Amino acid sequence: MAIAQLLVAGMALATRFEESQKVKIVEKTVAKPVIVRVPDATLAKPPSTAVAQAPITPPPARPIAPETPRRPDPTPLREPEIADPRAEKLFREAREARVAGDMGKAIVKLEEAASQSPESPNIRYELGLVHEQMGVYDIATSNYQKIFEMGISQAGKYYDLAARKLRDGFDKPDAMLGKLSLGRVRIFKNSNYEDGEQVILTIPVQKAPTEEIDIAELAVSVVFFNRNSKGDIVQLEDNSWVNQVWTTLPFDWVGSEESLRMIYTIPKSGNGVDPLFGSVSYYGQTVSLIYKGETMAVQAWPSDLYARMPRGSDGGSMQPELQDSLPPDFNPDAPLLPLLPEN
Repeated sequence: MAIAQLLVAGMALATRFEESQKVKIVEKTVAKPVIVRVPDATLAKPPSTAVAQAPITPPPARPIAPETPRRPDPTPLREPEIADPRAEKLFREAREARVAGDMGKAIVKLEEAASQSPESPNIRYELGLVHEQMGVYDIATSNYQKIFEMGISQAGKYYDLAARKLRDGFDKPDAMLGKLSLGRVRIFKNSNYEDGEQVILTIPVQKAPTEEIDIAELAVSVVFFNRNSKGDIVQLEDNSWVNQVWTTLPFDWVGSEESLRMIYTIPKSGNGVDPLFGSVSYYGQTVSLIYKGETMAVQAWPSDLYARMPRGSDGGSMQPELQDSLPPDFNPDAPLLPLLPEN
């Protein structure tokens, strides 16, 4: 009996030891916002068929005396290319991280990019912006000064940008509080969509009439939430379900407002939806307006989603406008393009 008891005790200890060696996996939800920036001004013109305008007859030009030759228009400065492909990739990833507010990630990527292309004015200027937004103005100034010393031929458009920074000093992002904000987000649930569920958001970005902003520093971050078949509120994991377009390009701030349209489409079960997670339906979203890496305004719908936003976000009390009709220029066959004008 004593020997049998010893054997049983030994087997129990061995089993407990094996269980203690098993690796436990803990799942952690990582935020995946959809971040939309304003496109480059050279790509901001809509298709020629998007807007039908009456032709405007220009006034007759004054004759130019033969002895007064016309001065040629100045050639616009361009953004220099980054020769090293890896450095260019790191540069773009760093810019996205800066706009999203992750300055630590941005600096790591920029320093690695600078080791690949140390004379790139693009990378130097981005390093200056990151340190400027962090309040490290001496390092920011040093990077802008290096670009200025490169001259126009090497730095291109970054020469003028760096010269302005050195001449005018640094603007703090919070100086735009109250001067740059979100308008009332409009939500339309497209009941005519047959291949799943579709929600269309119109997000107005408003600016004080007398303020000047750098549109390259402007971004809108949207996080969508769904309700799954178990009743849990879960964050969107597949950003391919989201399409977006600025409907008012090019930016001219007529009426002190520009609008972003986001089309969120949840496919039917079996059409790209993972059956392991069951069916999901649209629940709501959080919208953040970001300028120079700082949050200027936020809206959440439903309001309980404010609790899921990062700490430090300035919540607002403005509720969205739930619409029962599609936007007048929404084309269901090509939802990211405006309707063609009628003949």
